[in-house]
Amino acid sequence: VKAVNILKVHGKSSRESQLVPGYAINRVRASQAMPRKIVGAKIAFVDMNLMKFRLHMGVQVVVTDMRNLDDIRQRELEITKERIKKILDAGANVVMTSKGIDDMYMKYFVEAGCIAVRRVEKSDLRRLAKATGGRLVTSLASLEGDESFDASALGFADEVVEERVADDELLYIKGCRAVNVHSLVLRGANMFMLDEMERSLHDAMCIVKRVLESGEVVPGGGAVETALSVHLE
Repeated sequence: VKAVNILKVHGKSSRESQLVPGYAINRVRASQAMPRKIVGAKIAFVDMNLMKFRLHMGVQVVVTDMRNLDDIRQRELEITKERIKKILDAGANVVMTSKGIDDMYMKYFVEAGCIAVRRVEKSDLRRLAKATGGRLVTSLASLEGDESFDASALGFADEVVEERVADDELLYIKGCRAVNVHSLVLRGANMFMLDEMERSLHDAMCIVKRVLESGEVVPGGGAVETALSVHLE
């Protein structure tokens, strides 16, 4: 049941809902200068901030020479730049993060011809990592004390493409290597209708799941009561 992702989009009739091969998420490219489509995608899933580096609360830097202040600021900028470079050097051409990406670092993704997606739900990242054979990376720290990105954490898909559906842009991850996943794009007049459609679909998929697990079907509509009555008579 979890392998089927359900997205709700306003507009059109419920009859125009469609089943899409691949996993769809309601997110867009972080920059319009990035390509809309990547074929042979190598996807990095990171649960970390790609914003300008800031020291943690309670950590203080005491500066005795004001000339060192610019060096400290420059180093803060370079820390995130080095992290992005490590991810790209591992072979990633699609980067998805559950947190933000600073605008000043967008140019590194654009120059590499890479799609970067920010603010992706962590549940979507986990499901995508499982479907593509990748791994969700929470830190680049290694046992040696430095930072590195392991290429084995990359997920693989045939293509990642951004497509327009009604007023929204959706990102499709098609041809996931490890698990065959599909997405249902529901269309409806308003959110109440879409919520009701989602509940009905979830019930139907759970019924199919139970039938496949047990290999048995219990008919409804009073059939059990009628059979019991016949047996007693």
